[in-house]
Amino acid sequence: MTRRLLLLGGLCLLVLLLSGLSLMAGRVWVPWSAWTLAADPRWAIIFELRLPRTILAMAVGAALGLSGAVMQGYTRNPLADPGVLGVSSMAALGAVMTMYLSLSLTTPWLLFAAAMVGASLGVAVMLILAGGTGGTITFILAGVILNTVASAGVALALSLAPSPWAAQEIINWLLGSLADRSADDVWRALPFIAVGSGLMLMLGRALDALTLGETGAKALGIDLNLTRTLLALGVGLASGASVAVTGMIGFVGLITPHLMRPLVGHRPGALLAPSAVAGAALVLAADILVRLTPSAAEVRLGVAMAAIGGPFFLALLISMRRRLA
Repeated sequence: MTRRLLLLGGLCLLVLLLSGLSLMAGRVWVPWSAWTLAADPRWAIIFELRLPRTILAMAVGAALGLSGAVMQGYTRNPLADPGVLGVSSMAALGAVMTMYLSLSLTTPWLLFAAAMVGASLGVAVMLILAGGTGGTITFILAGVILNTVASAGVALALSLAPSPWAAQEIINWLLGSLADRSADDVWRALPFIAVGSGLMLMLGRALDALTLGETGAKALGIDLNLTRTLLALGVGLASGASVAVTGMIGFVGLITPHLMRPLVGHRPGALLAPSAVAGAALVLAADILVRLTPSAAEVRLGVAMAAIGGPFFLALLISMRRRLA
């Protein structure tokens, strides 16, 4: 317990330091000296641009990291990721449809609402496909089916885009970014992320019991239907809100649980909070790096995370193969 508290304290300190750096870093650096002058014009950069971006980076990173830890704990599969449920893809499909129909230009909040509706619909369909007595494998297969169908819908919208500008808007959003986010985006996303994360944090005991298998968990008094419902709702709300406000950002839910697992042991319940804080730190660090990249246009955060996550995923597969050999 003491080791875990020290780890959480160290991670929180890292997030705090990265948050301060995030408020300073960018095309225009805001040094500490500017913070002491209330009349400094760079205060507008901090509060109108950097602060919402920093808050969203922490919230989205925590939501995705926690979702990954919960998914890996429930499926007992170290390669599980929030995207495996298909909820992120359904949220993306809802948002893409508003861009395809040009509705997001006149009413920007409609994109967020459509993404959340898509995520909620994905959760409902997944639970129906899995059934009341479906096990872990059935649950995962339902998510894979949902993910495939949603991805096909996004591809269809791209291929039938009414104009090159609509197609480019869809592509830019799918790449994922925290640039140009405002306080309104923060207020839209935070309640859903908070509720979803709260539901997932309630699953620690159930995930620990599931290490004994579903039969062993039932013997310990775990309601698997309730666990499955809370997991789907939690991942749906948190991941759906994250996708709605930033676009598609992958690999956070895969990387952070693996980084934290050697530090907290292999008990899934103990992995939840560290994965959330580590996810916030990872997305903050990646967002700072994309702002400092010497290029004409800012590198998309989703692209940067794919560049980090791809080699990590490959190394993980090679490591698993060696252990099984």
